[in-house]
Amino acid sequence: MTPPPYVKPVATAPKVVSTRPPTAEERRRAQRALLRIRVVVQVVGKANTLEGYTHTVSAGGAMLIIPEPLTEGTIVIIENPKAQGKVEARVVRPPQMQMGHEGSLVPVEFTSPSPHFWGIFFPPSVS
Repeated sequence: MTPPPYVKPVATAPKVVSTRPPTAEERRRAQRALLRIRVVVQVVGKANTLEGYTHTVSAGGAMLIIPEPLTEGTIVIIENPKAQGKVEARVVRPPQMQMGHEGSLVPVEFTSPSPHFWGIFFPPSVS
């Protein structure tokens, strides 16, 4: 069937393709927030706990500041005393750097979705 002569085809804008690699912010799976929350970290299989703070948080994990560096793959239980909640997480990379006397920056990812663990709202990802 041929469209009537008064119907004009709609032109679509060409899709712009970037030749540069995506930035770290564009690669992120979730938005992050700078938020300092006291946490208690229990390394699975060890008796002692580590007291620390969050550096940044996301719906899927956090960057923790704790007194000891932890190796990649270590499973931990993170307790948020303010929200009275606990969640299991794993260390996703070796510690980033020392934060002076406060300890090491340790990136962790929740082992199961826990978007409300930090008690804040994260908008949906734009990508």
